[in-house]
Amino acid sequence: MTEFELFKWVHLLAAATWTGGLIVLAFLVGAARKAGADTEVLRAIARRFGVVSWSAMAIAVAVGLRLYVLRGLPWADFALKGTLIALSIGVSLFHHITARRTSPAMRGLQQGIILLLAIGIFGAAVFLV
Repeated sequence: MTEFELFKWVHLLAAATWTGGLIVLAFLVGAARKAGADTEVLRAIARRFGVVSWSAMAIAVAVGLRLYVLRGLPWADFALKGTLIALSIGVSLFHHITARRTSPAMRGLQQGIILLLAIGIFGAAVFLV
């Protein structure tokens, strides 16, 4: 296995963990609320997901940048995906910092935006390959 293949595998695994986790979390939180889970249970779920999510995002970004260098592509080709990644990180960070002070509806809106950005990142990745 070449360095490029290994990095690509790690990048895809991290990206799938992050995006797949967002999808699972969206359904899990909805189901937990419907089942009557209290706020502390929902916070525990969010905290555990946060550890996995931020780790996966950091790995995906670091390895993705390395892949870009290995492929030798012009940075202009990265503009769309990079912009979506930066927006996603920004919205995720804003959500992480403000989640305790915002309403469930606002948190849901932020989470929906993050999920749409993640799907957009995957779309941009398919376009760039």
